[in-house]
Formats: sequence, C-alpha cells, structure tokens
Amino acid sequence: MNQADARELMRSVLRPIAPEADIDTVGAHETLQEALDLDSIDFLEFVTGLAAATGREIPESDYAQLSTVEGCVGYLTSP
Repeated sequence: MNQADARELMRSVLRPIAPEADIDTVGAHETLQEALDLDSIDFLEFVTGLAAATGREIPESDYAQLSTVEGCVGYLTSP
C-alpha cells in the first residue's frame, strides 16, 4: 500500500464514524482524536475498521502509532 492508498483507506474508515472529518486538514503530528473530536470509542472503531479493511491484526500496543495521520500512514505502508 502506498501513502495515497493509506490516506484513502483512513478516509473510508473514518467516514461512518465521523462523517464531517477531513484528514487533509489535520496536521501530520496532530492527534486524530483531538483534531477530529473523536472519543475513545470512535478511535477504537477506527482502529478496528483499519484492521478489518487491511486484514491485519493491530495489537493494542500499536494503537499509539495510529494516533496521528503521519503515524497511521507509516503504519499502513509498512510491510
């Protein structure tokens, strides 16, 4: 998966959770929860959605890596 695909996947997973969310307005190091006003349940749904969409198991220890756009893109594009 390349960076553009990762961003599009993030958009598609976020759409049902936060329809008004626009990841393009979020700074690379800004947390998704703060920038998009996601609560902890929303963030868990986001992570679960990413796992389902990619077929990857995402351990709880990796959740912090998914807290920013840059971290999420890096995580999704890693082998």
